[in-house]
Amino acid sequence: MRIVVILVLMVALGAAWQRPVRAEDRISLIRDVEIENTIRSYALPLFGAASLDVDAVKIHLVNDGRLNAFVAGGLNLFINTGLLEASETPNEVIGVIAHELGHIEGGHLVRRQEAIENATAEAILAMVLGTAVAAAGGGGAGAIIYQGGTDIAQRGLMRYSQTQESAADQAAIRYLDATEQSARGLQKLFGKLEDLDLLSSSRQSPYGRTHPLTRERIRFVEHHIASSPHADAPEPAERLQSHARMVAKLIGFLETPDLALKLYPVTDKGLPARYARAVAYHRQAELPKALAEIDSLIAENPNDAYFHELKGQILFERGQIKDAIEPYRRATELAPSEPLLRAELARVLIEAGEQTALPLAIENLRLAVRGEPTYAPHWHHLGVALGRNSELAESSLAFAETAILSGRGPEARFHAQKAVAGLKAGSPQWLRAQDILNEADNIKAAAER
Repeated sequence: MRIVVILVLMVALGAAWQRPVRAEDRISLIRDVEIENTIRSYALPLFGAASLDVDAVKIHLVNDGRLNAFVAGGLNLFINTGLLEASETPNEVIGVIAHELGHIEGGHLVRRQEAIENATAEAILAMVLGTAVAAAGGGGAGAIIYQGGTDIAQRGLMRYSQTQESAADQAAIRYLDATEQSARGLQKLFGKLEDLDLLSSSRQSPYGRTHPLTRERIRFVEHHIASSPHADAPEPAERLQSHARMVAKLIGFLETPDLALKLYPVTDKGLPARYARAVAYHRQAELPKALAEIDSLIAENPNDAYFHELKGQILFERGQIKDAIEPYRRATELAPSEPLLRAELARVLIEAGEQTALPLAIENLRLAVRGEPTYAPHWHHLGVALGRNSELAESSLAFAETAILSGRGPEARFHAQKAVAGLKAGSPQWLRAQDILNEADNIKAAAER
């Protein structure tokens, strides 16, 4: 596993809102295959129940310790890591997702007229789909400045009316019933929001402020649970284990190592505890301990792609780049359809510095961009690999894709022109470069209006 963090600084919309970027305007988005797939497994049945396109759901993880979730740009679901860490069961997260889908079904996203807040949602969405990694440093972290948006979704992306909240609750109940799941998770969330309402405004949950809670809403869910045949529906053991793994991984990576080791002491020999300790030891630069924990998990679960991925990350980030290739290769072998795993393997192959490894890196990055064509970091690394392999025109085209996805018209034009000059006229790649030139012109024209 490799968590890729993209730091985003959001500045205000329009001259009337121009001001220096503040610390509270920072958000971090996390890419993690295992966690994204876990959340997607929760969401997909609900999308089916809501008659929404199950293939269109996009899961985005916001690195924020507060309890929050929101939807933007249609079927893009943003969930705070704080909500996931605070959840005790999958059903709590499922209840939140069901409620958010209720807002989609009710058309609440388009009916609200809070223009600045909606613009913020769209700005975040555009950033997620087209962020370019500015630096190819260790661990794959990158940072950019993104122009657009204000005050970040955490402080009020969308404020719903009580009527809309009640409608979303009713829709959530329908989805949960249709998928034979309990509403107790939604009830538990409401209890946590009630507790947070008692705190000072600075410590309250953004979810509570954007989704106002009333006693009537609480009673509605309680009444449903009292009469629902699914009130005590058990959660599958596999889902509970996946949830425990997800929480352990998040705590291992996002909390202090000392806290992670306190929550998962060495006396706990369970799988989630060893998972968290492997990450915590890695962050403390205790390589032998980290490898001992992850190797024990791999010995028991040799076909688990995510354990091999984590071992690759540990070795890579501790400077043992060549040793990291095999666990990453094994991870992609076990989960060949995961674009992010392909890109991670390619990054290690590139950093290994061996010319003979570049064709394999390029092959994996081509698979990554095919699977996630709007995720600019994959294009960026493809451009790097192609350039090092002396495929300069194709490299320029990949960098042009990176820039156009990130809304950087002049840079996209620069690279696309270089690609056009080096590619065979009329070839698919040449035609794509021409398309990017046109898109760059459209960006320039829009900026001048």
